[in-house]
Amino acid sequence: MCKTPVLLATRAIFVTFKVLLVVEALWFTVACTSGGDARSSAASQDGRHAPFKEWQVIDTATGQPVSLDQWTALLLQQDIIYLGEEHHNRFHIDAAMTVLRRLKAEGRTPTLAMEMFGWDGQEALDQYLFGSEVNRLEFLEAVRWYQNWGGSYEDYEPLVQFAKEQHWAVDAMNPPKPLVRIVAKNGLAQAESDPMMAQWGMKDEAIVDDPIYRKRILQQLQACHGGGADSFYQTMFEASMVRDEGMAKTLVHRLNQIRSGSDTMAGPLVSYTGGGHIQYNLPVPKRVARRLTDQVRQVSVYMTSFEVGRIEELQDMIREKIADYLWLTPVSAQGPPRRC
Repeated sequence: MCKTPVLLATRAIFVTFKVLLVVEALWFTVACTSGGDARSSAASQDGRHAPFKEWQVIDTATGQPVSLDQWTALLLQQDIIYLGEEHHNRFHIDAAMTVLRRLKAEGRTPTLAMEMFGWDGQEALDQYLFGSEVNRLEFLEAVRWYQNWGGSYEDYEPLVQFAKEQHWAVDAMNPPKPLVRIVAKNGLAQAESDPMMAQWGMKDEAIVDDPIYRKRILQQLQACHGGGADSFYQTMFEASMVRDEGMAKTLVHRLNQIRSGSDTMAGPLVSYTGGGHIQYNLPVPKRVARRLTDQVRQVSVYMTSFEVGRIEELQDMIREKIADYLWLTPVSAQGPPRRC
C-alpha cells in the first residue's frame, strides 16, 4: 500500500466523513428499529385487529387506547412530556401541535425543547422568537440549521412558528455538531481533553454508561450498520451518549428555571426528538431523572406510523413498553420509515 502523506490525508478525510454519515444514520434509524390536530382517519384493517387504528394513543401499561380528553388531564400533571417522532413524518408534527394546543387551551405556558437545534444556535433562536423580524433564510443561517440538522426546516416550522406566536421559549437541545463529531471520530476519552468540551460545559459532566442503554444502542448499531470494527461501534455509541446526556442537561436546566419561578401556569416542558432518544425511557428520560435530586413527573410518547402489516411489531412495542404511550399515526407521504 502506498502511504504518501497525500493519500493518507485523503483516506483520513474519507473515513471521518463515513463515520459522520453513520452517526447521522444511527440517530435516524434508532427511532425506526424498535421491533394539524389529530385527524380521525382510520386505516383499513381486518376484524382481528380492530383495537388498532390511526390516531389512537395506546397506554402501554394496559395495552388499551385512551381518549384525548382523558390523556390531556394526565399530561397537565407532568413536568416533562417526551414526544418521539419518526423524522420527516408530518403527521407527527400534527400530533405535537395537538399536544401544544391542548396545553394552551388549559391556560398553560409550556416550553418547547427541540433536538433539531444545536446549542450554538440558541442565541439566534431566541432572537427570532422574541426579537426583531428576520426572514427565513436569515434565520436558518443564523441558527446554523444546515450545520446542525440539515433536513427540511419546513418539516418543523409549524412548531417554531406556533411557539413564536404564543411567545413561548424554545430550547435548542443538541450539543453542537462539531463537538459530537470529535467524540464520534476520536472516542470520549480523547475528546474530554478537547477545548470544545469545556467551551460547551460538557467537560465535567458525568456521561453515564448505562449497561441497558449500551446493549440497546449497540444492538441497533450493529443491526443497521453491520460489518464494522468494535472500535467503530464504540465511538458511535459514545457519541450517542454525549448527545443524550447533553439533551438531558438542557431539559434539567429549563425545568429548574420553571420550578424556581412564580408562574403556576408555566410548563410543562415538551421535548421533541427522534423516537430513539426516548425509547424504553433510557436515552434521555432516565438521564434527566438521574440529574434531579427530587422527583420528576415525566411521560414518554412514542409516535409511530400505523400499518396493518405491523400489528405484531406494534404488539411487541406495547409489551416491551417502548414508551409510556404509543401514538399511532398515518404513514408519511414519503412512505414507511426504514427498518433494519
